[in-house]
Amino acid sequence: MHIQVSVNTDIEINSLKDLPKLKMLSESAKMKINKSKLARDMGVDRRTIDKYLKGYKPKVSRERKSKIDDYGEVISLLLSEESQQIFYYKRVLWQYLKDNHGLRCAPSTFRAYISKKQEFQRYFDSGKRKRAIHEVVRFETPPGEQAQLDWKENVRYITKDGEIIYVNVCVVLLCFSRFRTFHISISKSQSVLLSFLTESFEAIGGIPKTMVTDNMKTVMDDPRTEYKQGKVNERFYQFAKDMGFEVRPCIAGRAQTKGKVEAPMKFIDELHAYQGKFDYEELHQYVQKLCNRINNSYNQGSGKIPILAFKQEKDLLSPLPNERIRDHYKIDHTLVKVNPSNMVVYKSNQYSVPAGYIGKTVGLQIYDNHIYVYYNTELIVQHPINQSKLNYKPEHYTEALSRGLPHTPDIEIEELAEKNLEAINEVYKSE
Repeated sequence: MHIQVSVNTDIEINSLKDLPKLKMLSESAKMKINKSKLARDMGVDRRTIDKYLKGYKPKVSRERKSKIDDYGEVISLLLSEESQQIFYYKRVLWQYLKDNHGLRCAPSTFRAYISKKQEFQRYFDSGKRKRAIHEVVRFETPPGEQAQLDWKENVRYITKDGEIIYVNVCVVLLCFSRFRTFHISISKSQSVLLSFLTESFEAIGGIPKTMVTDNMKTVMDDPRTEYKQGKVNERFYQFAKDMGFEVRPCIAGRAQTKGKVEAPMKFIDELHAYQGKFDYEELHQYVQKLCNRINNSYNQGSGKIPILAFKQEKDLLSPLPNERIRDHYKIDHTLVKVNPSNMVVYKSNQYSVPAGYIGKTVGLQIYDNHIYVYYNTELIVQHPINQSKLNYKPEHYTEALSRGLPHTPDIEIEELAEKNLEAINEVYKSE
């Protein structure tokens, strides 16, 4: 807007900030300002014109510091190449900072912040994993009707002691409520799976009518395809019959048909955020904590909070079979001390372990008619269950004897161990 004040004086009005100069010139020229015309030309209220003519100056807006800036050093350290920890998603990083460093902001705010910081966004750009996109017809199931089963297999984890282990996380998810149970295990044998399912059914207090699963070997002898129904293996079929549910395998190559459980499996990627932080027992506790958090959080797919929707679903599940049937499938897990004879006791019978464990606490798992002895996460020995009072593995007895007679030649130790074991077997065979 160009205003001529006199023959020799003119002024350009480009914004409200120019109005104080107009007032000064108008006063010196004893000219009256037409505030109404100015307001119309500038598209503002007349009172606004009057306010600026009187010298009003708006506050200069300063760029506000984000409270997330306080976590910049921590974020840089977590995303550095030196860090063992892995964050596949910004959400996982946000959750880790929230749980361990007191971050208080919305996930959307955090994602926007990371996106604006090139040095942080670069980490997620380089680590993006492309997934195949499938067209999925969305459907919902009535309460109590269906559950879905899946494994997150062979997750490489470094314990806080530097040990590398490979863990498997099994998930059972009720389709209506999205309520789920998690189980972490070194083994993914069928016995471990059946024990977990039994304990899951006990935890939720009932049995869904159908179980959707993929074509895992612990469930299927022959996979289901577009042209074949597939074959459920005999033991899992008997388990399903005893528990009272129908097995519904997915068509091989179409895991998206159990998408309700496939999508939540991404939460298991949070384990990588704690690489090097936990021992195996602490990792187990974290997985349960993670499960509880998800069950108590809003689910975008269903629009419900699982723990609340579960209250509606629970009463519509089929009843549990009797305790005798359930106990048949549960793995007996106990902690025992290795005795001075380098043996562990199970049902009054003793079984040997490798030398060096006397006085230490080990775990016993009983399934498939075998005893599995673990020290922390390491399987140190397995024995078939039998009725003998003493059950030695020859190498255990030989090693223990060698430690007791350190100056005896190896060949003599082996001969003595062989004779002693024969004598022991004869004594206990006659009882």
